[in-house]
Amino acid sequence: MDKFRIMVQFLQANQESFMNGICGIMALASAQMYSSFEFTCPCLPDYNYAYGIGILVVPPIWFFLLGYVLNNNISVLTEEWKRPVGKRRKDPAVLRYMFSSMTQRALIAPAVWIAVTLMDGKSFLCAYSATTDLSKFINQTYQGLSKKELLKLQARIPCEDVFDEHEIISREAATRYIRCLSQACGWTFLMIITLAAFLIRAIRPCFTQAAFLKTKYWSHYIDTERKLFDETCKEHAKSFAKVCIQQYFESISGEFVSHLQLPQKKGKGDKDDDGVKQKSDEEKLLGIRKEEDMNKVLWNWHECKPALLLNKRAQDANGHAHSVTDGFSDKNCTQTPMKKTAVAYYSKV
Repeated sequence: MDKFRIMVQFLQANQESFMNGICGIMALASAQMYSSFEFTCPCLPDYNYAYGIGILVVPPIWFFLLGYVLNNNISVLTEEWKRPVGKRRKDPAVLRYMFSSMTQRALIAPAVWIAVTLMDGKSFLCAYSATTDLSKFINQTYQGLSKKELLKLQARIPCEDVFDEHEIISREAATRYIRCLSQACGWTFLMIITLAAFLIRAIRPCFTQAAFLKTKYWSHYIDTERKLFDETCKEHAKSFAKVCIQQYFESISGEFVSHLQLPQKKGKGDKDDDGVKQKSDEEKLLGIRKEEDMNKVLWNWHECKPALLLNKRAQDANGHAHSVTDGFSDKNCTQTPMKKTAVAYYSKV
């Protein structure tokens, strides 16, 4: 259990590596799904094209959307895009960088599916067998076939078990010809996406290095700030619950609480195994001891995030640190939350 917890903490701390691993797994999964997929062409002129193109296009769209769903940064991007401006302006360049980064990762699995499908050639053969010019493979004695009959004949080429007109057209030669075209399209697709990836990853930072570093830094900041805020809220909620429960039992009976084996809270000067001082539950509350105060803090964090300007800290005569200027005392950012608000709950994948 400890090893699993350590692994989860490592993946949370290295989210970029984790997302790259997820993209790699999705790419392998797309290739594995294609290899285990039972391809069944209808071999009918009216349905071959729809079935073949559907196999080539629909799964990549599903993989693309799944790449966004599995990426935790999609919620970060949406929150940053929809949040009120408050004291902190929104930089469109940072939002574009975050969106492009997620899109690049989400495109890996669809690209693998399309490349594998074109290299295999089954869907391409099913989609274009009826419309490809195969006159060079038709027997000279059957050149007088009508267009409708020829269309039905070519539509049955992908189905070896139902094709019985070998004396009219060479099925093996026609199949190899169409699969050759499919593989040519596959290699062209791989060259295009490789060249595009090279231009995006290598050439773009050379022209706008300063802007690239700025957008990359602030995108990492937004992600890190959200993680630290969530961790602080969890720690505060845990301390709030422990103090609330302890005060409840103390209020029930002062004599009975002495016999309870409650978890012993650490004092201000307690140390852990590494010799580092640990804060008590009272100190972790950070002075917020009422439900209304906590709701106000959460409301203000959403409506008016603090400006990206760190205040210098000084010490008074008692040795306590305090800010020289109070950057969170703006009257415009201390609104009382409305009683009737629409709340949306989502699951963090």
